[in-house]
Amino acid sequence: MNSRERVFAHLEGKPVDRLPLMPITMMYAAEQAGVPYGRYAADHRVLVEAQLRVAEKFGFDYVSVISDPAREASDLGAKVVFFEDQPPAIVEEEALLADKTRLARLSLPDPHAGRRMSDRLAGVVLLKERVGKEKLVEGWVEGPCAMGADLRGINTMMLDFYDDPDFVRDLYRFAVDMELAFAKAQIEAGADLIGVGDAAASLIGPKFYNSLVWPEEKRLVDGIRAMGAKVRLHICGDTRFIAEGMGRLGCDIVDLDSLCPMDHGRRAMGPDQALLGNLDPVRALRDGTPESVTAAVAECHRQAGPRYIVGAGCEIARATPEENVFALARYAQTHCP
Repeated sequence: MNSRERVFAHLEGKPVDRLPLMPITMMYAAEQAGVPYGRYAADHRVLVEAQLRVAEKFGFDYVSVISDPAREASDLGAKVVFFEDQPPAIVEEEALLADKTRLARLSLPDPHAGRRMSDRLAGVVLLKERVGKEKLVEGWVEGPCAMGADLRGINTMMLDFYDDPDFVRDLYRFAVDMELAFAKAQIEAGADLIGVGDAAASLIGPKFYNSLVWPEEKRLVDGIRAMGAKVRLHICGDTRFIAEGMGRLGCDIVDLDSLCPMDHGRRAMGPDQALLGNLDPVRALRDGTPESVTAAVAECHRQAGPRYIVGAGCEIARATPEENVFALARYAQTHCP
């Protein structure tokens, strides 16, 4: 059973030889490859080589084109600052939709014609060429809340929830239309699974999540699955108060950050939801020991039960000792669901 077969079988509830291993690596992958992160985020060829290196070294079951949340916003015309060795950052003080009436004049970008979106597509194509059907290839899009925050500014968007919920609905509808087209292009390029990053959703309570965010997240998830791909939801932060809604989305995988206890996620989402995580990437993984990492992931597995995938709560941090990542990998490689 190879890595791709293992992940698909596990998601379909079939027997597997061991637990899938799918931690997020971005800055850690660049560090392992010895390249500054600015190059990793800007050049799909650098990203692909780094992903292949880290996946091969530690035995990960997948490779991914995730790098930063500014690709779509950049191609729409948002102001983005690029750094030599840090992720690109959107300039919130000069948000593209600081004037919200501009939304009506925005056009959906062509994923094949945009500078940074096209680079991600090229990354999917190259990863697929290099791994074939041996490892799962993961594409990535932003969720409606995250994309809305990127375009409007997160602080302004939080006020919009109260002041103009109809605008928020229009903004999220635009975002999901764009992301469905981007996901489709990545699936056609060879992605087996699409990750959906919606970090900003952890900053709101269940009232606004259920009324404004969830319906568009659901449309995005259903749309991707209708295209034939799996869906992985990643919402950083404390998601305890929206976990039940996250479980109703129908995602194939839900990542849990360390701020949401694994047993809480299991109770909120039921026994059939595949859960990934949720080691604290700094305190448990970077600052731990191989022994403490093994104990921590074993406890995550115990709380999650058989529908579990090994990974950290968020991306593996730079400067994480290799022996700790090997400990994470050994647990997956020596344990069955």
